[in-house]
Amino acid sequence: MIALPFSRLAMTSSLHTRIRLLVGTLALGTAFGCGGPEHGAPPPNTPATTGVTPPNDNGPGDDMPIVEAPTPPKATGNPFDGVKLWVDPESLAMLRSKALMASQPENAKLIHDKIAVYPQALWLGEWNRNVYRKVRFVVDLAAQENSLPIFVAYNVPGRDCGSESAGGLKTGDMYKRWIRQIAAGIGDRAAVMILEPDALGLLDKPDAAHPDKPCLTPEQQEERLNLIHDAVKVLRQNPKTIVYVDGAHSKWAPVDVISDRLKRAGVLDANGFAINTSNYRSNEELIPYGKAVSAKLGGVHFVVDTSRNGKGPLDVEWCNPAGRKLGLPPNTKTGDPLIDAYLWLKRPGESDGACNGGPKAGEFWDERAIDLAK
Repeated sequence: MIALPFSRLAMTSSLHTRIRLLVGTLALGTAFGCGGPEHGAPPPNTPATTGVTPPNDNGPGDDMPIVEAPTPPKATGNPFDGVKLWVDPESLAMLRSKALMASQPENAKLIHDKIAVYPQALWLGEWNRNVYRKVRFVVDLAAQENSLPIFVAYNVPGRDCGSESAGGLKTGDMYKRWIRQIAAGIGDRAAVMILEPDALGLLDKPDAAHPDKPCLTPEQQEERLNLIHDAVKVLRQNPKTIVYVDGAHSKWAPVDVISDRLKRAGVLDANGFAINTSNYRSNEELIPYGKAVSAKLGGVHFVVDTSRNGKGPLDVEWCNPAGRKLGLPPNTKTGDPLIDAYLWLKRPGESDGACNGGPKAGEFWDERAIDLAK
């Protein structure tokens, strides 16, 4: 389910100082993946920093002190109100539509008009050689257009428990530093961050080699919850960073289970939770599910990934099911006070994995993109 990548921003002002303190360049004190068979108008009107990342600016180092972030203010309202979402000019869909223009003009137009022109999330993980520079480059591009970029953080230790999108960082401290590099890259810009698809849904997934045991030990499960909560607090030190914790989907984890995990992972310090990331569940079942989870959490808001759910699922198949359709285009005017936005978190046309005839996870698959668009 991974979406492979496709990377300037000079930070000034008092927020710059606070973020530098947080990531450890001015140490104030030292603080202490998963994708599997279940998943399937301008920013706030304040002056933005400008500039291009200097060639020698690689951001906070991998040996930075880890400074614990304070609890952020309570999020209120819909943070998408009046914003314009950023469209990646170098998405795989955009590049493929250009590449096919000479030989397959009809398909090129279909991919361009139905997929490439819409805002979609940019996924971050171990494939980013320098995540700070990548994020800084994107938020600078988006700010030039007065638009809001969406990121997905997908790098938690033990990601996917060895399935199609196995990977993630090796230790909790490495993950904390990685998140702080992302925060430094965002700086005082506006951005949306979806935290760790599958991480809560697969929290107690059985180990493939030993089905009687969980993939993660109880200690690793607790660490994962703490790491996500830490990420929420770090990212929300910038009041213009909007954070949602991934909350699985309607056929994955029961409402009581996922609401408890979300709470333990710090969703009450975030802007809300996300559902259906990279999956195909229909809005008809997702929205009641999201509202039931929200009720358990005292009215927390949520966003829905509608990128590929226009026809609903194919039974329980999560990996490249055939015959699916694009869902509602990205939309920040949902008409529902609990649903902040319908977003395209998974990039349509990018493979879920080497299954059902598809290439490896994240590669663009012309045939499936065309099927979705039609």
